[in-house]
Amino acid sequence: MKLSVLVPCYNERTTIAAVLAAVRACPVKDLQIIVIDDCSTDGTRELLQGELRGLADTVLLHERNQGKGAALRTGFAAAEGELVVIQDADREYDPDEYPLLMAPFVSGKADVVYGSRFAGGQAHRVVYFWHMVGNRFLTLLSNMLTNLNLTDMESGFKMFRREMVQRIVIEEDRFGFEPEITAKLARRGAVFYEVGISYHGRTYAEGKKIHWRDGFRAIYAICKYNLFGGGRAG
Repeated sequence: MKLSVLVPCYNERTTIAAVLAAVRACPVKDLQIIVIDDCSTDGTRELLQGELRGLADTVLLHERNQGKGAALRTGFAAAEGELVVIQDADREYDPDEYPLLMAPFVSGKADVVYGSRFAGGQAHRVVYFWHMVGNRFLTLLSNMLTNLNLTDMESGFKMFRREMVQRIVIEEDRFGFEPEITAKLARRGAVFYEVGISYHGRTYAEGKKIHWRDGFRAIYAICKYNLFGGGRAG
């Protein structure tokens, strides 16, 4: 199965080279690597257009900063593989674990697979307690409305069948993407699987970008896309 790897990035100059090298070295050999630069201002864009050019198959550039959801909307439209995975550019998720997420697709069971930070026995860096509490609350609220039993709806390590995810109209520009895509796929009757993954969470000092305001937007997105269906067809 060909795998399209979407790498949304914004001001990731210190990590983007290592992430792209790790993706290139991953166990999956039939890859399409798509980097979506969301108007970085720290030199990331110049690296992608210069010395890192050969590590990505496609580099897509936003001319203004729009957010992770907007970057993924751009990336999904360019994906060509049978499967599509989201690979954050901050080294929190390990490309060596792509085969873990691919296994339920290979066996013909899944439409979407989430890598869960709260399932399985893989290594986890210990970081923020309240982030964990917030993630679990948002997952619980989402599950109550989708009738799924996910353990980590907010995981940034998600893999999809391309033809299914490309039918979804993504409306959220920032981190509201996670509950939106979950709600819309659940409404379409997608078959969800989860696998336990490792996680190397980074601190705010290291460049983590999600904030408490995004948590309130996630609650809004959970209610909007589950109870009201969103503003456009999904």
